[in-house]
Amino acid sequence: MKQFFSNFKGDVFGGLTAGIVALPLALAFGVSSGLGPSAGLYGAIFISFFAALFGGTNTQISGPTAPMTAVSMVIIAGLIGAHEGDVSKALPVILFVFLLAGLLQIVLGVLGVGKYIKYMPYPVVSGFMTAIGVMILITQLLPALGYYPKEDTDFVKTFVPEAEEVILNKILKEEAGEGILVLDNFKETIDRAEKITQEQVQMEAVALAAADSSGVLGAVKGLSRAIFKINYLELTLCLLTILIIYGFKRITTTIPSTLVALLLVSGGAYILGVKYRPIEKIPEGFPTFNMDIFTEFSYAQIKPYIFSAVSLAFLGAIDSLLTSVVADNITKTRHKPSKELVGQGIGNTISALFGGLPGAGATIRTVVNINAGGKTKLSGMIAGVLLLVVLLALGPVASQIPSAVLAGILITVGIGVMDYKGLKAIPHIPKVEVVIMLVVLVLSVFWDLVYAVGIGLILASLLFMKKMGDLTASKSTVQKLKTSDTEEKEWKDEAGFPKELKEEVFIKHLNGPVFFGSTTEFQQLAQQIPDTASHVILRMDLVPYIDQSGLYAMEDILLDLEQRSISVYIVGIQKQPMYLMKKIDLIPDLISEERIFETFDPCMSSLKKVIKDIH
Repeated sequence: MKQFFSNFKGDVFGGLTAGIVALPLALAFGVSSGLGPSAGLYGAIFISFFAALFGGTNTQISGPTAPMTAVSMVIIAGLIGAHEGDVSKALPVILFVFLLAGLLQIVLGVLGVGKYIKYMPYPVVSGFMTAIGVMILITQLLPALGYYPKEDTDFVKTFVPEAEEVILNKILKEEAGEGILVLDNFKETIDRAEKITQEQVQMEAVALAAADSSGVLGAVKGLSRAIFKINYLELTLCLLTILIIYGFKRITTTIPSTLVALLLVSGGAYILGVKYRPIEKIPEGFPTFNMDIFTEFSYAQIKPYIFSAVSLAFLGAIDSLLTSVVADNITKTRHKPSKELVGQGIGNTISALFGGLPGAGATIRTVVNINAGGKTKLSGMIAGVLLLVVLLALGPVASQIPSAVLAGILITVGIGVMDYKGLKAIPHIPKVEVVIMLVVLVLSVFWDLVYAVGIGLILASLLFMKKMGDLTASKSTVQKLKTSDTEEKEWKDEAGFPKELKEEVFIKHLNGPVFFGSTTEFQQLAQQIPDTASHVILRMDLVPYIDQSGLYAMEDILLDLEQRSISVYIVGIQKQPMYLMKKIDLIPDLISEERIFETFDPCMSSLKKVIKDIH
């Protein structure tokens, strides 16, 4: 308990400052996700508090982040579309996916997966982060221009025929389920079709229009319509927000410029009484527990999104632990990765139960906390409490914030989250890594974030294996004793080797691991043995490892030599190669244990007893 209050003053100031920075971002991420500003605020409250309480990074401030919101946005859009465009129907399933992601993070922490996150290839991370920025920028273009497709009556009208078709299909499915759909009597179908109201058709058309305009591709398709229907008031509010965010930073960084822009533009618009579009109303009072997650649970609805939950869990883990590393570098401390994942998992689980967005450790908020004096877990908990106070006391006021202001905030977030370091390095890094980065970037933006990262990881892994294979193969040599300048020099213990037996005994030096990348060179061994040789000595003193590919290449060589009546001796074999060769019976089936020696001298003594100089 003492550690919570060892830096009370600094933690209070750090937590309050971080909470103030988090407020506009939480509202903006909530709106961007499709669940509304309250979802972003709830996520910031619960994740910040519980991730700090149970996590393994003392100064970490957690909450909804750009990467987590981008992935959540895709999941939310898909599930809302699957539920006829009705958010209330889709919400239990959406929150269960978020809940599952949180539980998976706890499992990852318990299993100690955190220590492996550092192996994520940089081209994949760079491509992904830049894609997040591009996605946020594109999806905020329509709100910035004050254009909302589902409110465009001309656009919605184009979906009326499809809406009628969708409603009729639903009637047919219902009748098929009830067993009253028969070929010789469509009376019931006609009766139900006649009861379809124009209002139902309109609602369905609005849902179809919203679904068609969602995501990056939807925003791109809707841009031409938006340009011809610009709401100049909304665009002005958005541009003013962006200008103040960047301009105020030039004056001072002590006060968060995002908060200044939020207060100035929102307050100015409200006082002047201009007719702007406000954000969705934020519910008053403490967030309510969502029992619907469990009472309306359906495995069939969840099944297609299990992989999405896994992706959210891993993304949150990566996002959080990268922030933990940043915090360590500033504070000269060391975080506990497994404990941090458990804390993040608990935070995301509780957030989902109360209708909040999933989140992770937020780098900017964490740095703000540290710079303001935060040193212990109390700072993150205070940030969460501050946001709860704002919700309870200022919810109605926050509901008056213009949507265009949050669009402006998100545009600056999109610009800031892109990996400019990676983009600037493109002319100087290997082309293959550039390709991986661009593949992840393009697939993330225009296809699927989750699959893009998976494909990027596979490509990066293949590239790594190729590089390591080439590198190790170049060091893993199979050479004979020196008889010319191009061949290997004999080892010190071979100096006394009888010259008269060099025609009958062929010595091969194996240097480095024998694995899939070096099997081609290794298989050439049998071809190098002269016809005069009746005995071969394999020097394996420098072979620390042999994989399955190398093992079977060894078997092929031994079988070939056996067919040629050439006896094989092994010197200096290490534990791992010995173990595997015994496991598949190369020893003793193809090489008896009497022909295996720890050093060269006993091997030569044994050879001299059985070999004769005949060449």
